[in-house]
Amino acid sequence: MITMKIKRISLWQIPLTSHKPYYMSEGKTCDKIDTIVIRIDSDNGYSGWGEVCPIPHYLPAYADGVAPAINDMSPKLINQEFTAPEAMMATVDRWLIGHHYAKSVIDMALWDLLGKVTQQPVYKLLGGKRNEKLPLYHSITCIHPDEMVKIAQDAYAHHIRQIQVKLGADNDLCADIERLIKVREAMPKDVLVYGDWNAGIDKLSAIRVGRAVQHLDIMIEQPCETIEQCAEVKISTGLAMKLDETAYDFHSLMKGASLGCMDAVAIKLSKFGGITKAKYASKLCCELGTKMCIEDTWGSDITTSAILHLAATTDAKFIMNVCDLSYYVSPRLDITCPHRDHGMIAINDAVGLGVTPQLDNPQQIFD
Repeated sequence: MITMKIKRISLWQIPLTSHKPYYMSEGKTCDKIDTIVIRIDSDNGYSGWGEVCPIPHYLPAYADGVAPAINDMSPKLINQEFTAPEAMMATVDRWLIGHHYAKSVIDMALWDLLGKVTQQPVYKLLGGKRNEKLPLYHSITCIHPDEMVKIAQDAYAHHIRQIQVKLGADNDLCADIERLIKVREAMPKDVLVYGDWNAGIDKLSAIRVGRAVQHLDIMIEQPCETIEQCAEVKISTGLAMKLDETAYDFHSLMKGASLGCMDAVAIKLSKFGGITKAKYASKLCCELGTKMCIEDTWGSDITTSAILHLAATTDAKFIMNVCDLSYYVSPRLDITCPHRDHGMIAINDAVGLGVTPQLDNPQQIFD
């Protein structure tokens, strides 16, 4: 029986730098972005780590909003008896409505803390490992089509077999068509290639691009702002569809499935509020027969480890891929965390999330 209380929450705001500027539709860019790291300390010496890294102008979330939200949640956490993460987050949900991204960093740290206390990896607490290795995809920044082909070929040489082609950064439909055609034709038939507009294109334009490449084995990811518009694009083009931005709770997953436009979906931890709710979302997708990319918006080693623990417990038949976020950025928060190997990545058996950042002098302390 666990008998302890939450003593303190420490917060760091750490700038992450992408190894290459990362361009997406509608001017969204990942270059230098702050990630928020927290440590939850218990009164008997255990600690749990969490991380959340919102991309500016991408979703209704921002890094500077995390600390005020934690300050608001802290009365329901500090000096409270530690129970299961799900029960503690239910209390937090009743106290603070919404703000899932800020809650996700708390939820992640609570799972890590539970693993440390019980001396178990988080994947065991989530039901047990079902996958030893997990397939990775490589996301290609939206630049000149020929340069994107080179990046895809390099990724393939490193055993990556799933390629995401970012679209729309220059608002040029002909260039987007060229990107999709050239990358698809440069890849062997066994490679999954999909083009991602990040909800940044109108329905008509998406249909035009889709029809121009419908002779190819291409999947489209989240072209438009609504699930209904994405469904119309799929009907008009016949191309497989992956949802991302519009998939953030159980209702949106059910809608995507009912409209027939959710052949695949991104389950991002911070959109759902952390590991707890993402776990149920993944189970729902398995019941719906939907392939998943289990990932998050951005981040480094803590977020990547949390992704892997959840994905490791998910039925392999419904895992499309995972994202090794820490591969794209520096600094690494813990260099002992899992690294990619031949296009795959595997979780380790360390307790908790298996992450121990060496951080001092937090920017804020809640106690």
